[in-house]
Formats: sequence, C-alpha cells, structure tokens
Amino acid sequence: MEWKGRRQSSNVEDRRGASPGGIGRSPFGRGGGFRIPTGGGMRGRGGGLSFGTIIFLVVIYFLFRAMGVDLLQVIEGGPVNMPGFEQTDGSRAPRGSAAEEEMKAFMATVLAETEDTWQGVFQANGEEYQEPRLVLFDGAVQSACGFASAASGPFYCPGDRKVYLDMSFFEELAQKFEAAGDFAQAYVLAHEVGHHVQNLIGVLPKFNQMRQRMSEAEANQMSVRVELQADCFAGIWGKFTEQKGLLERGDLEEALNAATQIGDDTLQKRMQGYVVPESFNHGTSEQRMTWFKRGFDSGRMQDCDTFSGPV
Repeated sequence: MEWKGRRQSSNVEDRRGASPGGIGRSPFGRGGGFRIPTGGGMRGRGGGLSFGTIIFLVVIYFLFRAMGVDLLQVIEGGPVNMPGFEQTDGSRAPRGSAAEEEMKAFMATVLAETEDTWQGVFQANGEEYQEPRLVLFDGAVQSACGFASAASGPFYCPGDRKVYLDMSFFEELAQKFEAAGDFAQAYVLAHEVGHHVQNLIGVLPKFNQMRQRMSEAEANQMSVRVELQADCFAGIWGKFTEQKGLLERGDLEEALNAATQIGDDTLQKRMQGYVVPESFNHGTSEQRMTWFKRGFDSGRMQDCDTFSGPV
C-alpha cells in the first residue's frame, strides 16, 4: 500500500508504556466482569508483616537480583527476562524503535484514510461523520467498556468511541495466522472503524439492546451479522483507497487472506481441530472474505445489509 507522505490522523492516543489503571468489567460478553481475589497475603495476627517474613522477602529479593531479575520491576508490571531465555512475546519491535514508530505512522495514515472515506460517504447522504480515536497500548488497557489485555486483540468500544490496538497483534497476525502484509494490517483497523460506523448509524446500540433478551445461540447468530457488516464496511474503505491509486499488486489478496485466516471455522480448526458452528460469532472464512469483497466491489453502504436474508 502506498502510504508514506500522506496525511496522518491527529485522532491517535499513544498509551504505550502507561499503566492501564483500575480493573473493570471485560469489554467482551454481556457484562458482569471479573475480580482479583483478595485476602490472604503474608500477614500475621496483628495485620503487619512479621520480622521473619521481612527477612525472608529481603533474601528472596537479593537472590533474584543475583539471577538478573528485578522483582520491583515485576511488581510494577514490567517485563521479566530470565538470563538465557527470551520472552515468548519478545518478537515485537522495541517501543520507540524506528520499526515501531513507522508502524504507528502507518496506523495514523490508515486512520486518516478511513476518515476521508467515511466523511465523503456520510456527506453524500446528508450526514456528518464523527471521527473515532485510535488508542495504541501495550500489554493491557482500560477503556470505557472495561479492562482488556493484549490477548483480547484489537477492539472497538462504543462507550467512548475509540478503537484499541496493541500493535504486537500484527506479529501474531503474520506469524500465527499467516496473514502478513501492510494491507492485511490496514484491513484490521478498517474493520474496527467499521464498527464505529455501525455505532453512528444505530446498528450497535440496537444489537446491544436486543441481545439482552437473546439466548447465547441467538446472540452469536446476530453477532455474526454485525461482524460481517463491519467487514463489508472495511471493503468500502478498500474501494475508495483503490480509487486513489494507493493499492499495490497483491494488496487485495492480503486483505482477503486475512479475512480468511481469522474466520471462526479456520480459527477453531487451528485451535481445537474441529468446528462448533453454533459458537461462531464473527463468521466463517468464506463469509468474511465474501462480505469484504462485496463492499470492495460496490463501495455502497446499502450493499452491506447483512441483516436481510442469509449471510
């Protein structure tokens, strides 16, 4: 994708290296939440630490220091590097490195391109597009929808109208899911912006209201339709990007491959060796690829109606 030298969005919050703050409910599921067990600890009857416990902790601290591990850094949530071992998540470029800063610039540029696309689409329909913000984080983050870790993957929170992204996800996308390429990465962001569009036009509020009265199976089926429409909206962005002459050879194939690799059936086969269709909540690989391509070929929102008829 030709992107260097183009406008970058100012709607980017860089929270990399910041503490995620308090822990609330998860941004996924129907609410409820989770809690960290409390109580226990190394307390004596008087409520404080005994002298023997203090001596023990001091000894442990210096033993780990001798091994090259700073327990204070661990307590503060920093990375742990045992001598002779590499972290399993250490494949990402170091924060502030040229590679990671370039990725940040790429995401800001893609976000700007989605802004241009949807401003044009909304204006053509007599509406005003309200731009979302992109939050870059690493490890964990607190949103208006609750606490989330990087393992949750990129997500959109309707409560604060922000897209949350740990850029290390793209390493996983390329290595674990075999979906490399800058346009595959752009598709991921465009999909989450697609959810923002759904929020603006009332699709997400209606779905969140309806699913409170649905069974889990019914909610999953409706969720598939929501996700496929976001894929179609991502395709619309792809169409306008192509019209600007920004696509390079193989870009469309990268996006279609990414849509295929993160289909529910493909993911379940990879993780557990079999599929459970009633548990699908994002759509099959074929469905995701089909709806992205439909948006890409058409460029029209009315052709992204995943709620009428079969998907």
